[in-house]
Amino acid sequence: MKIHLLLADDHPALLSGIKHELDSVPSIAIQGVARDSGQLVHLLNSVPCDVLVTDYAMPGGTFGDGITFISYLRRNFPELKIVVFTTLDNPAIVQELSKLGVHSVLGKARETSQLISAIHAVYAGARYFPSEQGIGAPTSTTMRAGPDLTKRELEVVRLYVTGMSVNEIASHLNRSKQTISSQKSSAMRKLGIERDADLFRFAFETGIVVVSEAGEGEPQNS
Repeated sequence: MKIHLLLADDHPALLSGIKHELDSVPSIAIQGVARDSGQLVHLLNSVPCDVLVTDYAMPGGTFGDGITFISYLRRNFPELKIVVFTTLDNPAIVQELSKLGVHSVLGKARETSQLISAIHAVYAGARYFPSEQGIGAPTSTTMRAGPDLTKRELEVVRLYVTGMSVNEIASHLNRSKQTISSQKSSAMRKLGIERDADLFRFAFETGIVVVSEAGEGEPQNS
């Protein structure tokens, strides 16, 4: 699974830093970066994109910025999954973005690991709004209660949906790659899931992954 991603931000240092972090995630393929709305629309018309990570305020572009530009994107690229990565801290704007159909709004003060989680979540079809307003704590109108997973299976799923590879999880938990692969497969089998994308969606929609104040996913206590 490769998530085709575009990044847009008018701050070159921040854009470079985010790209550097995301380039190391095996499941993400960055297709291009843009500094304003004009550059971004050109990229969207030129390269494949599953998920867009964009700043909210990017003045000076051909298509404007803020709500105006997000509305334009929703009208002209309705299948595009959008993560707004921003410094804004205004519940009213977050609510408006949610109404427009934005899939995630994430503050730039959050850890990069949480941005990775948001990208995987929205790609899998979930909404991801880790805000005190609770607009999105990963929820769904079709939440399912899956069979009981072991504590270790839950941990493997949690780490996997935050963007870690099987090898990285094995190193993190001091287990063999074969053991982690087996636990991931066992969890998917119990859940009746065959594709990784469906595993991401299930994890976020059912609350296996819960966003903490520290910005890290934690398995939900049963």
